[in-house]
Amino acid sequence: MPPATASALLPRHLAIMLLLLLGSSFAANHIAAKVALDHGTGLIISVIFRSAAATLALVLLLIWRKQALYVPRPYIGWQLLLGALITVQCMLIYSSIARIPVALALLVANMYPILLAILTWVLGGHRPTRKTSIIMVAILGGLLLALDAPSLISGATVDSQWILGVVCSLLTALAFAIGLWITENKLAPLPGLVRSFCTISQTLVCLIALSPLGLLPGGSSLPHDAIGWIALSLVCVLYTTGFVTLFVLAPRLDMTRNAPFMNMEPVASLILGWLILKQTLNSTQLLGGAVVLSGIVALAYQRAPRK
Repeated sequence: MPPATASALLPRHLAIMLLLLLGSSFAANHIAAKVALDHGTGLIISVIFRSAAATLALVLLLIWRKQALYVPRPYIGWQLLLGALITVQCMLIYSSIARIPVALALLVANMYPILLAILTWVLGGHRPTRKTSIIMVAILGGLLLALDAPSLISGATVDSQWILGVVCSLLTALAFAIGLWITENKLAPLPGLVRSFCTISQTLVCLIALSPLGLLPGGSSLPHDAIGWIALSLVCVLYTTGFVTLFVLAPRLDMTRNAPFMNMEPVASLILGWLILKQTLNSTQLLGGAVVLSGIVALAYQRAPRK
């Protein structure tokens, strides 16, 4: 998709408002997923329903734009790897929010910019500048506070499920960072709509194929009650609406300047988690979260300076 001209860009205040709403929509999607999981919905079923809704929406977009669905042979392997990574990422983030507060899970998962910067450097890209390195160290320090490391050091009891949830979030960030590297360095020539459709439809196919194997106990179970079904429906609607809206409007949102406002997601999840799920973080964790989010925004501006 060609870049939008200046005249085609939305007014910045409107673009920022839309990005904040989209971040909130993605946060609400994870809150709804947590509710669905709590009401008997299997983890695999949750991702299958979400992927099916997004795939259907992308099919309609392909038809509307009359976009040819074609992946040249040199890109097929990288596209399959990207689809596998996103499938794993979806499973990991849902596994995380099932075990730890949603806001904390998303905060840890949003460490992917650091991992992407390091990965890019290791694989021959630009070395992080001194300023970028300082910001990344500050983010890691904030993450330790968000994880309440002081309490852990003082000998507080750590639940094994909590540890597993944090590990799943960290692996989510790693899988997403690798996926972004592949997208930027190996699949950039592919039209975004084709790449997105192939990725999400592959996730759908993989999970449908895996669901009968019983790899996750209860992973393929349906909701036990009406609340579970409503929550699962909201997962589909919120994720698909946010994803498609972001895809359609991205060329007009001046993402180079405005992408950091998408970091509204962890903030919105903290508020919604408190209101709906009664999940709270202590003052140390809130301070750490603020440091992490501030650092991520600063890092985003370092990676994509204002033109």
